[in-house]
Amino acid sequence: MPKIKTKRSAAKRIRATSTGKLVRAKGWKKHKLEWKPSKRKRQLRKETLIGPADEKRIRKLVPYL
Repeated sequence: MPKIKTKRSAAKRIRATSTGKLVRAKGWKKHKLEWKPSKRKRQLRKETLIGPADEKRIRKLVPYL
């Protein structure tokens, strides 16, 4: 059985926690930051877990995480 190729674009955006869950950075933080409140920008810095509905699909993209 050949090895499965990792989607490199997904591997750069996703990492695994020590318990095996997948985490990603939040979006909406690249431009038009002048009118976004400081509280919102601060909360967007944090990482968030990938939901169970998406996790199965994402694991196929990054099989060795």
